[in-house]
Amino acid sequence: MMNNIRTLDVAVIGAGLSGIYAAKFYLEIHPNAQLAILDKETCVGGTWNARRGFDSFWTQWTVGCAEFSDLSMPRPPEEDIYYEFFKAKHTTKYLETYVDHHSHAGKSLRDRISFGIEVKGVAKTDKGWTVTSRNLATGAENTLHSTKLIIASGLTSIPHMPTLAGDNIFDGPIIHQESFGSSDILTSPTIKNLTVLGGGKSSADMVYAAVKHGKVVTWVLQETETTGPGFLLSPKGKGPYKNAFEIGMTRVAGTFTPSFMNGQSLWTWMLHSTKYGVKMMNAFWEGVSEEARKEAGFDNRKNLEGFEKLSPHTTIFWQNATGGLLNHEDFFETVAEHVRIICADVVNLEKGVVNLKNADSLSSDAILCGTGWVPSLQFFTEEQLVQFGLPHKRTHGSAEEHWKTLEAAADEKVVSTFPLLANPPPHYHKPVHVTPYRLYKHIAPLPLSNELDVHDRSIVFIGQICVGNYFPAVQCQAMWATAYMDGKMELPRKKDQEEEVALFTSWCRRRYLSNGDDGLNMTFELIGYTDTLLEALGLSSHRRGFLKDLFSPSTASVFAGLKDEYISKYGRDEIQVQSVP
Repeated sequence: MMNNIRTLDVAVIGAGLSGIYAAKFYLEIHPNAQLAILDKETCVGGTWNARRGFDSFWTQWTVGCAEFSDLSMPRPPEEDIYYEFFKAKHTTKYLETYVDHHSHAGKSLRDRISFGIEVKGVAKTDKGWTVTSRNLATGAENTLHSTKLIIASGLTSIPHMPTLAGDNIFDGPIIHQESFGSSDILTSPTIKNLTVLGGGKSSADMVYAAVKHGKVVTWVLQETETTGPGFLLSPKGKGPYKNAFEIGMTRVAGTFTPSFMNGQSLWTWMLHSTKYGVKMMNAFWEGVSEEARKEAGFDNRKNLEGFEKLSPHTTIFWQNATGGLLNHEDFFETVAEHVRIICADVVNLEKGVVNLKNADSLSSDAILCGTGWVPSLQFFTEEQLVQFGLPHKRTHGSAEEHWKTLEAAADEKVVSTFPLLANPPPHYHKPVHVTPYRLYKHIAPLPLSNELDVHDRSIVFIGQICVGNYFPAVQCQAMWATAYMDGKMELPRKKDQEEEVALFTSWCRRRYLSNGDDGLNMTFELIGYTDTLLEALGLSSHRRGFLKDLFSPSTASVFAGLKDEYISKYGRDEIQVQSVP
């Protein structure tokens, strides 16, 4: 196939939420830049694209928070709203509108997106980067040269599929949640019996949707080598807050979890570093967990079979399994009355049958997998993964020994500062075969030497974090990344950057157990993280005074003044008007 070659100032890999905003902000500062966005999908949105959606797929964020500060999302119809959460199709529509709304130098964001392009590799050159890709429709190979590279490929791009012996003879669909929305599973008259694998929120969504479409559902939870099912929580708020998400979007909520990122004060020291504070926090989180268990009714709800097996293995505090907020008033009732829940390992498949280790054999027309994701960094070589501080196979070389030393010292600081994290409850911990992410500020590779004046700033990573609301996180990451690539910020020495990274990865591992091993979990740290980035940039227009900062939710409007403040501080390029001959 013919190789098409392009030359760019910036190449963005990924047209999801992270990629389109990173591109948009860079163009706000450099409106004349030759910038292109590559995505293997056929539509905008990543996780939230039209192909992946289905009617009972809802967001985990709320009206007023699930938008960028430069374009409001119209309020969805009330029938599509539940405690201010809303159906995911409205986020999809919003992102589609967003790429049409913003234009620079006569080109909209949509004009800059090349769909159906799978990136195969990237290589550093003296002048920047060479990106090789393949057109999925035609098979044509493409090469582009770009001065700078923004990686925004997301955490939920490549499904992790379980290994199922006999999958070649099962004679029915075996699909991941990633393909659920585009399949005919719910509407096919020949698919009546479904087996759902996995104990997280994505499995729960598929179970609920299938039951509502009249399917006979068996929900299979892994029995051995598992962190157990995740917490599925009521979205209801407390006091002045409309919902649980609003509470989580306040700084005061962040003080109830031991974290360096959320800031340290006399109040947080008392809560997390004293004997009585730790005892009080233990009681608080036990109470929250017990309330959630009672609302679910694991022990006393009338059920078809095995409903009690959905009870999580640890408290909400530890987040050892992937859960989420519920979007349906009748979720527990529906699952209890209509779903058979079995805790057993899958042995193998036969034609139309799923055989379990407990000797059960399930008649099944299709298997749905809510079994997680693998890193979307497949286009990097192993050498590049090591160089950039991305997850790679653990080795026994000097570099890994260096990190072991750093993390050992950091771990001592973690447990001395936060005694609660020194004694996690009994739990299953997944085997760890790769290193954690080790990006500075979760965006930039660490320098290769202490000579920061020659440090290459041509590549950044956006959205490679696990947070409850990506809109504010991505906005702040994009600003920090742009200033970083433009050389506008003076960074600490390599040693100091490494120590900061080691402290986070050590803390994350203790704070979130198995879910913290990858070094990117910030379930309760979103506001602290955005504050950290904006403080590094010297921006403060998002601050509203002590009481509002502490107790008011951080909605999108809070960030509305940051772009102008950034431009005032760091400047922007003048728009070049091309003369008409």
